[in-house]
Amino acid sequence: MTSPVAAEPVWRPTADAPALDAALVAEIASVLSGGAADVETGTRRRAEYSTDASVYRVAPRAVVFPRTADDIVGVLRVAREQGIPVTMRGAGTSIAGNAVGPGIVLDTSRHFNRILSIDPEARTAVVQPGVIIADLQREAGRFGLRFGPDPSTWTRCTLGGAIGNNACGPHALAWGRSADQVVSLDVVDGTGRRFTAGRGLDAFPEVRGLVRDHLAVIRTEFGTFGRQVSGYSMEHLLPERGEDLARFLAGSEGTLGVILQATVQLVPVPTAPHLVVLGYPDMFAAADDVVNLLPLKPLAVEGLDARLVDVVRRHHGPHAVPALPAGEGWMMVEVGGADEADARARAEALAAASSSDEAVVFPPGPEAQAMWRIRADGAGLGGRTPDGRQAWPNWEDAAVPPARLGSYLRRFQTLLNEFDLDGLMYGHFGDGCTHIRIDFPLDRDPDVMRAFMERAADLVASYGGSLSGEHGDGRARSELLPRMYSPEAIDLFAAVKGIFDPDGVLNPGVLVRPDAIDAHVRRPAAGAVPTAGGFTFAEDDGDFSKAVHRCMGVGKCRADLRASGGFMCPSYQASKDEKDSTRARARVLEEMIRGTLVTGGWDAPEVADALDLCLSCKACSSDCPAGVDMARYKSEVLDRRYAGRVRPLSHYSLGWLPRWLRLIGVAPRAVNAVMAIPGMKQAVIRGGGMDHRRSMPRFAPVQFGRWLRHDGRSRSRDFFTDVDWVASVGGRDAAAAGILPASVAGGENRARAVAERRRGVRTPVVLWTDSFSNGVAPEIPRAAVAVLEDAGYEVVLPPANACCGLTWISTGQLDAAKSRLRDLVDKLAPFAARGIPIMGLEPSCTAVLRSDLLHLLGEEPEVGDRARVLAEHVFTLSELLSAPAPLGPDPDWSLPDLTGTVAVVQPHCHQHAVLGFDADRALLTRAGVRFQELAGCCGLAGNFGMERGHYETSVKVAQAALLPALEEAGRETDGDYVYLADGFSCRTQADDLAGVHGVALAQLLARGLGLDVG
Repeated sequence: MTSPVAAEPVWRPTADAPALDAALVAEIASVLSGGAADVETGTRRRAEYSTDASVYRVAPRAVVFPRTADDIVGVLRVAREQGIPVTMRGAGTSIAGNAVGPGIVLDTSRHFNRILSIDPEARTAVVQPGVIIADLQREAGRFGLRFGPDPSTWTRCTLGGAIGNNACGPHALAWGRSADQVVSLDVVDGTGRRFTAGRGLDAFPEVRGLVRDHLAVIRTEFGTFGRQVSGYSMEHLLPERGEDLARFLAGSEGTLGVILQATVQLVPVPTAPHLVVLGYPDMFAAADDVVNLLPLKPLAVEGLDARLVDVVRRHHGPHAVPALPAGEGWMMVEVGGADEADARARAEALAAASSSDEAVVFPPGPEAQAMWRIRADGAGLGGRTPDGRQAWPNWEDAAVPPARLGSYLRRFQTLLNEFDLDGLMYGHFGDGCTHIRIDFPLDRDPDVMRAFMERAADLVASYGGSLSGEHGDGRARSELLPRMYSPEAIDLFAAVKGIFDPDGVLNPGVLVRPDAIDAHVRRPAAGAVPTAGGFTFAEDDGDFSKAVHRCMGVGKCRADLRASGGFMCPSYQASKDEKDSTRARARVLEEMIRGTLVTGGWDAPEVADALDLCLSCKACSSDCPAGVDMARYKSEVLDRRYAGRVRPLSHYSLGWLPRWLRLIGVAPRAVNAVMAIPGMKQAVIRGGGMDHRRSMPRFAPVQFGRWLRHDGRSRSRDFFTDVDWVASVGGRDAAAAGILPASVAGGENRARAVAERRRGVRTPVVLWTDSFSNGVAPEIPRAAVAVLEDAGYEVVLPPANACCGLTWISTGQLDAAKSRLRDLVDKLAPFAARGIPIMGLEPSCTAVLRSDLLHLLGEEPEVGDRARVLAEHVFTLSELLSAPAPLGPDPDWSLPDLTGTVAVVQPHCHQHAVLGFDADRALLTRAGVRFQELAGCCGLAGNFGMERGHYETSVKVAQAALLPALEEAGRETDGDYVYLADGFSCRTQADDLAGVHGVALAQLLARGLGLDVG
């Protein structure tokens, strides 16, 4: 059907206000303790702060990074005198447009972020507004305490932002909203008045008088249920509620005052919480069951659409989701107890009280963590509908009284159907609050959003609900507040604003005198950027613009790795500067596409600056719940920027490294001798655009391929052989014998393979040797040959070199990369077509065959189909050795006993992002290795850490996890430990910065098996 539209759309963009002039910048700098360094007006910085996690874009005139409370007071004074609006910002994860504004944006997360004190007896903490919730949880956890609310962005959002928006999270059911945890706030308001807000209004007689004159409307319209957070929370000012000004200011979205310091309540960490997952035929039935569960006092009740879980399975693989009960919708219900047995009993009682036919109980552990991770990533995972359409926030977190949730959701689904809209639903069902990203056609028909939201607002109001259940109204819903509140209540909001911010300096356009809900929407102004011969961006309909707009600003790239367990974003972890986050890079690319703040297209200096410190680690491609792949975007930009032009020197030295290694392989000893001449190595490094502090590897005197041809060991035939011969190893056809990936091999094939293995028939495996392993570290493929043969495989190599083009990809030389990949497909795809597994050694190169190969060639006629077959047959060593028959090792073979071995393990970033580390982790555990697995990049990341200008960042990244782990392991074991890293870059970084020589998994296993590796 035709979707209804508004008669007069207002979304069309207006010109951005200019940056503050030099005189104003100087005046602001004069009141900052950090001076001019803490106020920025450059176009790149303004682009980074022009959006938050909402659909809105408002370019600021300046961004300021305060260090002290006096800094904030001073900036507000200048802004008030000059009539410049001020918007407060923490982590910028607001989904309602609360953290963007047209004047000065004050970012407290950069410097103003200290935990000032924790009182375990009083169970309180005193914090500055830029403190990350994860940091407070970690410090409070030392005393068995925590901050109760835990919004999904808790690993990166700030306390100031949480209080400003009255954030809640799953455990608000047990411990309340952020407002409920506020003891007192030190505040400066829009008049410049600085005060401590707590209980009592003696210092604010005008506020007390306002409340006295409107008691009836406040008592009947406000605080009607727990998740009513839209508008100002006037109920906290009632005399029977203690006239609590601090709690009233919580949720006012920075429109009345700015938090300088907060004292918040803490709660005890629950003992052994158990997670009950209940299955239902649909989300509506799940919502109906909430009222049966609430009397049992659960800690959290969360709804989860089965389609959202399907997204996780597609994005991360089936292993990422624990076994769940049957259903199309689930509720995750957490219960606590006096001890583990009590919690288990409560969990079982709750399952019995539910109307669900099936339930699974997860004790504390990896399964429960995996479920909470899915729930936390919901905002990003919901950024695409199942059919691939972009989904947006705005109608994001509406709430109704829990008893009415099921009925409301049924009518809400009918409304979605009427507009032909879709979205993945989840949320805090125990509180009646639901989340959904909706596929508003902002790029085609943006007026649909207004028409839908007006109807949705009327619907939620008819159920006695709230437009916002935890994120605030912001630009997304403030205009709709008259559909929820009476005219008297709306006038009351304006009167309150007049007391605390009469000149409208603080966060204008929000709550009082709001902007239209469809003003400043960022997507309609960004046109399409079709694929131009580089990456296909097939999942984004061949549109680079659509790919860039995958970034919804949820900010997981800013997350504390100790809390998130991911790898992104290493440069942000090193600098803590927004410009080095994946999100900021996406924002600059959006501005490039818009041609507004960033006007130079692919050549714009802002784009080069934004991408310069991207390590191309690819961690965002898996860690970002929206699936942003900044490594791919960077490569595409470099390809277009330098098309037909002279490139940086490192693009020729490092970007063509496989070519140089092949040439060096003709006479490696001679090259090593030349490099030993004093000054020669440094001259080559400098001449190649590399940092002089980096070392150059010693080239193998005998490359692996040459060694294998002339190793002198007794062999029945040449390793380098024809694919047709390989297909009939042992007098049989490999495909007929069931040499297929374990995922598609049937039980009959497995049984036959086991029988043939026991008759001495070996499974062929192609050992694909990358340029690094072949030319610099041949001891690794030698060890791999020994291990694979010991495990019962028939090891063969392709008849000629097959390069994956990785270094050309990372430097944005995509035509050259595609040429090499086509050649690789020609050489390896015939093996894959016969069901023969292909094993890679270097994780970054192996990952190319499972990801970039398809992104570059997947849509090419003929080549694309062969590339997909090849990608399905590419494995790592751990995956092969862990697989069942027919893919796995000889059934009588076993791993070496490595009990007593202590290891520091560095997963390669590309392995983490593309291949996964589960098989390696399980294999090491089975072998008895005691190991510490690092989270985060080593910092070298291929060519990045070698290039001039990147050394300092590379070292800082290594200092985050790698170097401390090596130092601690050396201290605790007197140096008797193994640094295990399959990545050439990871081993090089440890060698360069810590003098620690790493080994690959193949070497560790060969050593444990006592094998001769030549």
